Amino acid sequence: MNAAQPEPTKHAPLPASTTEPPPEPSPVRTHRWGLGAFFFAQAVFVLVSVVLAAIFGTPDALAIVVTLILPTVVAALVAVAITVVRGNGPRLDFGLQWRWSDVTTGLSIGAVGLVSTTIATTLWTRWMGPQNAHSTVSGLLDGVKLPPALAVVIFLHVWLLAPVCEEVLYRGLLWGAMERLRWSQLNVFLLSTALFAIGHLEPDRTVLLLVIAIPIGVARMVTGSLTASVVAHQVNNFLPALGLLLISLGLMPA
Repeated sequence: MNAAQPEPTKHAPLPASTTEPPPEPSPVRTHRWGLGAFFFAQAVFVLVSVVLAAIFGTPDALAIVVTLILPTVVAALVAVAITVVRGNGPRLDFGLQWRWSDVTTGLSIGAVGLVSTTIATTLWTRWMGPQNAHSTVSGLLDGVKLPPALAVVIFLHVWLLAPVCEEVLYRGLLWGAMERLRWSQLNVFLLSTALFAIGHLEPDRTVLLLVIAIPIGVARMVTGSLTASVVAHQVNNFLPALGLLLISLGLMPA
């Protein structure tokens, strides 16, 4: 007789894994806006400006403040809406998020830009005369004494809000449109800087605005983040905003 064969050892079933593999991240959509989106936002800026000018006619102090602030804010909101509809929103598409590294880089580059801008403005005033060194904003406020509350509003707009709006348009929407065309970062920097200077519609100050825009664009280029260029722009605008505050309060001659 054959010897009885031992029964095979039965192993207990392996326990089911209690941890599920991490889900794969959802692919981030590439934004789908181009240069047309930027020019559309610029057209909105011009349209709002024209409508306000037609509404107010001969503007008083409040009308001047509204005319200075509203077109820029509306154009920036249009730009943000475009990123939501045709992309992933400003946080992802512009890198518009709070990171200390971007803030400190923006502060450092902005401080250097403030020095270079001050020197360039002084030289420009000597060469071209003071009448060609004044911005459109200072021209509108020339001879207008604003109530303190409105003067502070203008100061905060020029110092803090206008840089955010302009950066969203030029180094956000425009920058992203050119990146989508696969232009090199240098070409994107050069063209956005040029259009920033031209887009202020101040022909007598275009060269000076180019000098002002260079460090701001550098902050955007080296960090890849709009946060850095916004901070650099705000640092650069502080002294002009302070000057406008003093002029509009009648504490300093225009």
